[in-house]
Amino acid sequence: METLSTRVLTSVVGFTLLSLIVWIGWPALLPTLVVVSVMCLWEYIRMLDSNDIDVRRISLGVFAAAIILASLPQWPQAPWLGGSWREVVLTIAVGSVLVLEVIRPGERPLERVVYSVFGLLYIPWLLGYFLMLRYTPDADAGLLYFALPLLATFAADIGGFFAGHYFGKRKLAPEVSPGKTVEGAIGGLAFSFITVLIMTQLARIWSPLDAFLYSLLVASASQLGDLSESLIKRALRTKDSGTSLPGHGGFLDRIDSLLFAVPATYLFLNISMFQR
Repeated sequence: METLSTRVLTSVVGFTLLSLIVWIGWPALLPTLVVVSVMCLWEYIRMLDSNDIDVRRISLGVFAAAIILASLPQWPQAPWLGGSWREVVLTIAVGSVLVLEVIRPGERPLERVVYSVFGLLYIPWLLGYFLMLRYTPDADAGLLYFALPLLATFAADIGGFFAGHYFGKRKLAPEVSPGKTVEGAIGGLAFSFITVLIMTQLARIWSPLDAFLYSLLVASASQLGDLSESLIKRALRTKDSGTSLPGHGGFLDRIDSLLFAVPATYLFLNISMFQR
């Protein structure tokens, strides 16, 4: 009960702060994402350290902040068709890591390059979509569209927990996350769909079919995000990514689902909704 109370309190405080930050917009969201990115990378590096795996720590921190900054939609359009400043920063980051290994190679240079680049792609690159979604298609509508993956993911977690607890029999991915079941995944999808349907009908923005397709996408993305982090922790023989959030483990443990759900929402909106 004490652990549950701590978990609930942390969730309430975190949701309140996040709502305020998102409402304020990029002046609050940008530095918050930089801090979260650095904290998640710190947890990632600690997990690697426990397995004697080295990365370019300073480069990770510098380029993580640069990728988040480059994700700000207020920047002028890149001077080439279909390009973005995020791609420029990522290209420079990969090149810099390779150059550093050529100049000062360690015992396992390829391993250091791979884990460094993966850290940038997995954390700051995906977190950058939070800024992009907040202003899709504009600052006003972005508030609603940003709320969709938050509530849909939360609903999928709640529905998956209860459906898995009462009806779960068949394991979804026993080698990665033994606690997850097929029934839980279906329950999460159903509850997510109900939540998205209510929100979109009240806001009068989507048809029931659009709401269902989005729910299917975001529920699958949130499950994949959760399983992906479980896979990483299992490979690195770690139970939790950290202890920064009481009752929730680390920052990565808390945002693993959103790391996939928010980019999936951004792509869904740009590929589907606003291209009609």
